[in-house]
Amino acid sequence: MISQIKAAGRNALRTGMILFIFAVVATALLAFTFARTQPTIERSQQAEKLALLSQVLPADLYDNDLLASQQSVPPDDLLGTRQPSTVWIARRGGVVTAVVLEAIAPEGYGGNIHLVVGIDTNGALTGVRVTAHRETPGLGDYIVRSKSAWIEQFVGKSLTVPEARYWKVAKDGGRFDARAGATITPRAVVRAVHGALDYFARNRVALLAGNEAPDAAPNKETPP
Repeated sequence: MISQIKAAGRNALRTGMILFIFAVVATALLAFTFARTQPTIERSQQAEKLALLSQVLPADLYDNDLLASQQSVPPDDLLGTRQPSTVWIARRGGVVTAVVLEAIAPEGYGGNIHLVVGIDTNGALTGVRVTAHRETPGLGDYIVRSKSAWIEQFVGKSLTVPEARYWKVAKDGGRFDARAGATITPRAVVRAVHGALDYFARNRVALLAGNEAPDAAPNKETPP
């Protein structure tokens, strides 16, 4: 009986050692694979991010490394953010020419709609792109550039063009087109883009200096 118990103990120990060795080898292989592939993954992610930024900023507006210009700004109601977000500073010849802000439209049909918004030093939009959303496929997803050109209508607009009272979809008496039967989504986007323009106007000096926006308390004013 005792010999059987000892044999069982030895078998258990042997099995445990084998499993331990397999675990060590597997972990080493995973670490090796990660180390080999991580630089490629990071380069791919950086390339995708740069491609996205280039969609909202005309190439003649900057000659700096946009990715290296990345800064963090505090949460702000005008941006729809509850966590720090990112601003990219575009420069040409060392002079700030535009910024790209992250913004969130919290009132989409399917929830938050994430945006990047390009704004030049005059406060005019250079481009807007949706980076993430959960809108209904085939109905509300026309806000994505690959689905339609709807998002392009923001280019050149500003806080005063059109007037504030026209920063609405056409169905509500505004100047922005929207597809019939799918107006909740564009309403949210129009509101968020206007909020981003308002945020830029309020923080223009700090942003154009290439500095982080002041750590002020989130603005509680609801964008018009």
